[in-house]
Amino acid sequence: MACENDTVAPDPTEPPEVVPSARSELIAETRRLVRERGLHPVLPPPPIGPEIIGLGRFLAFDKILSGNRDVSCMTCHLPAMSTGDGKSLPIGPGASGLGPERTHPNGDFTLRHSMAFFNLHRVRKFLWGGEIEALAGGGIGTPAGDHLTPGMRSVLRFGSASAPGLFPVSAPEEMLATGNELADGFGEDHNFTELWSRLMLRLGEIDEYRDLFEVAYPGTDFDGMTFAHASNAIMGFIISEFSFGDSPWDLFLHGDNDRLTDQQLRGAIDFMTVGCTNCHQTDILDARPGNEFHNDALAQFGPGKGDGPGGRDDFGRERVTGDPADRRRFKVPPLRNIELTAPYGHVGQFTTLRGFVEHYSNVDSTLYAYDITPVDPLLQPTLLDNYDEILVTRDTLLLPIRLDEETTDNLIEFLKALTDESARDLTHVTPSQVPSGLSVDRLGSSNP
Repeated sequence: MACENDTVAPDPTEPPEVVPSARSELIAETRRLVRERGLHPVLPPPPIGPEIIGLGRFLAFDKILSGNRDVSCMTCHLPAMSTGDGKSLPIGPGASGLGPERTHPNGDFTLRHSMAFFNLHRVRKFLWGGEIEALAGGGIGTPAGDHLTPGMRSVLRFGSASAPGLFPVSAPEEMLATGNELADGFGEDHNFTELWSRLMLRLGEIDEYRDLFEVAYPGTDFDGMTFAHASNAIMGFIISEFSFGDSPWDLFLHGDNDRLTDQQLRGAIDFMTVGCTNCHQTDILDARPGNEFHNDALAQFGPGKGDGPGGRDDFGRERVTGDPADRRRFKVPPLRNIELTAPYGHVGQFTTLRGFVEHYSNVDSTLYAYDITPVDPLLQPTLLDNYDEILVTRDTLLLPIRLDEETTDNLIEFLKALTDESARDLTHVTPSQVPSGLSVDRLGSSNP
């Protein structure tokens, strides 16, 4: 006869009750939110032929594409600095040094921060104002208008992602400079056709380049090619070498529950619930079509783009669309490898990831409290006192966001989970020499 206090033995035929752990609940909630928001791992780019990649690598690092033969595409996108240069605003022709140590004798800077080169095969709109974009129906919008002919467009094998290489060569503050035959050919009327033709003449004087182009584009003589062939190769190299999809976050999305720490899981949940995914919506965590541009209430400094009193303001997307509602709206940047790509913002307003995240907590107040002292001292006097005007078109999606210290810490740890370890050291992509014989810019070490 059983006593009242006797313990009843568990039935061995019944499975034991499983009590969810705190971690399993974090994983389950993260996966629920991922499904709800339609997030996926980054898919790799399509295969790109080694001939295109090889040609593009040389062109990207060769200073022959600059007006005065003193800068290359990669001068401001150093592999050793995760395809940036560590500066709020890069410094182009006529300067010395590389990376954070680069200086210009006249204190000159470019107009916007250098965007990172990661996973560009998943991007549809390029540059901070979306000046290069994929259009409905398969077209490509660019600053060159009709100068980019149908024949040239047909060469751009990666769609709008093939086009960005066409334009730094036309910017005096980036590569073109002044007082050279390229700049004289471009002129005040922005004759892209003449500029691109003169660049191809330069390249055609080097037999090795003629051979490389004809191997990369079999069946076409070099003399029948245009600078679209060069841009397509440059971007093919960039897409091939700087696309990464094995971050802890990607591996978690592939099903590996052990890739994220508990804090990173909490950060992922915060990222998907406090408002970050209102803008960062895709697999590379930029914005979906139709939602790519926002005014995030960021302070303006630097030379500007010729807008506003004194020409030192930058009206962002309005410069492309002509719509005043787009004033000071800038492209939502992808977040993959963001830990490695400081500074942040369209003029590099924030030198740390923490500072950038903290800006989004009550953005009106953080704009007025903006501290420019971490920025290059030469840029500090250029800060505009136009905060009231910035807030006129500030995105209302940002208004409810409030981040306490714990949430901020969680978000930063989640953003670090977007780093692919293979992206930490990219120095191997830099060639030892280029066909022109000009010097190759390189730094010897990458991010720790």
